[in-house]
Amino acid sequence: MKNRKNEIKYKKTLCAAVLAGLVCFTLPGFFKEAKAADQTADVTIRVANWEEYIDLGDWDEEDTIDLDSGDIIGVTSMIDDFEDWYYETYGIRAHVEYSTFGTNEDLYNMLTLGDEFDLVCPSEYLIMKMMAQDQLVPLSDEFFDTSDENNYYSIGVSPYIKEIFDSKKIDGEPWSKYMAGYMWGITGIVYNPEVMSEEEASSWKVLNDRKFHRQITLKDNVRDSYFAAVGAIKSDLLTSEEFLNDPDYAMNLEREMNDVSPETIAAVEEFLQDAKDNAYSFETDSGKADLMTGKVAANLQWSGDSVYTLDQADEEDFTLAFAVPEEATNIYFDGWVMLKNGIQGDAAKQHAAEAFINFISRPDNVIRNMLYVGYTSVISGTEDGRIFEYAKWCYEAEEDEEDVEDYPVGYFFTGDNTDEEFVITAPSDQIYRQLFSCYPSLEAMERSSIMTYFDDEANEAINQMWIHVRCFNIHDVPAGLWIAIAGAAAAGCVWLLSARRKHY
Repeated sequence: MKNRKNEIKYKKTLCAAVLAGLVCFTLPGFFKEAKAADQTADVTIRVANWEEYIDLGDWDEEDTIDLDSGDIIGVTSMIDDFEDWYYETYGIRAHVEYSTFGTNEDLYNMLTLGDEFDLVCPSEYLIMKMMAQDQLVPLSDEFFDTSDENNYYSIGVSPYIKEIFDSKKIDGEPWSKYMAGYMWGITGIVYNPEVMSEEEASSWKVLNDRKFHRQITLKDNVRDSYFAAVGAIKSDLLTSEEFLNDPDYAMNLEREMNDVSPETIAAVEEFLQDAKDNAYSFETDSGKADLMTGKVAANLQWSGDSVYTLDQADEEDFTLAFAVPEEATNIYFDGWVMLKNGIQGDAAKQHAAEAFINFISRPDNVIRNMLYVGYTSVISGTEDGRIFEYAKWCYEAEEDEEDVEDYPVGYFFTGDNTDEEFVITAPSDQIYRQLFSCYPSLEAMERSSIMTYFDDEANEAINQMWIHVRCFNIHDVPAGLWIAIAGAAAAGCVWLLSARRKHY
């Protein structure tokens, strides 16, 4: 893989950290300026997105992505570029009030406490919840008009992703009616091949394998941990020939991976108690550093973060790899949705919000954001070949390299994985590392499953299970304490019986 992409990405990350620090010292002026801009705008939209999840611009000249089809560079922020483009395209001055959040739960709490946004970018499970709670505005018919050259999303969305969004429904309505995808990926295991074999990393059961005691980090959130645990406790079923060869495999896999029966929740709790006892830690972001410093041998990871982790390890001449467990992998999405309490029937706001989605779905902007964020866009570009060209720019072998393999990605770009035009000839030692993380193989995708939206009763049961796991681990209680507790209980019973006798 070309080191140039890694260098540019490192500079973008450093730049983001510096800008974040500057904002902390200039907030009063920042908001004063934003308010002034709002007063001159024809339309203002309030947008909330994940932290560090859109390109901030300020690239140096040497950071240019030099594709054969033309150079791509981020001079100013994507937000400023959108405001300029919207005026040039529609003759209307738009202003974006841009906010960020750290987790889906943070966003939901903000909305519950009364914060109002027009356009937000949560993950699929929160979008499903918002659909079920009737909080969303459907995308307009005009948004799906592929004859409009400015509708970059509908023109360019991957056919593979579109089929998922069209087929998955809440209360009979497809995701695609309300959600425009942004980034996507799968879950797996990033591991050190010097310590752990690919076979060992290719099963969720590795999370409580005593061979790797205190050498694995887990995700500190209930959904990812629950999914992994279900894969582990149902490993024999999910990998059996009968299950794999069933004509309804995909439907059966989704049902099994979203099993919230009391028996499965209890089994998951037991597995996670063991995994917690075996793990180095639960984490949200420190797992990447722990891998690179050698503190751990493996980390449950999202594929987008695994690209970053593998890139940074390569910079330090430290090789890591990414494996997708044989039982199943969770396919996840972040996507744009419009909120009723923000749009409130305002056609001008809705037009600007949908235009914002389209602008960041334009292939050159997709490439800018993928480089900055590190995750994979749901946009494939279809007839616009720049996104595939960028994938080759990142991962294709140099002309004089000999140990190479062909890696087909047609399923994502055209819907046909036999399409010979969408094959990347990559170095053999990169195939199942960054390239595999960015565009998982079709074989891996065939054992992927979404996590559905659970009802209130199931959510309450799963959250209570998670509290048990995170706050109290029965395996941590020493035998002596159990003996003391039992002794105290017995003494209490004797005292009560004695007291009753005296009473009578």
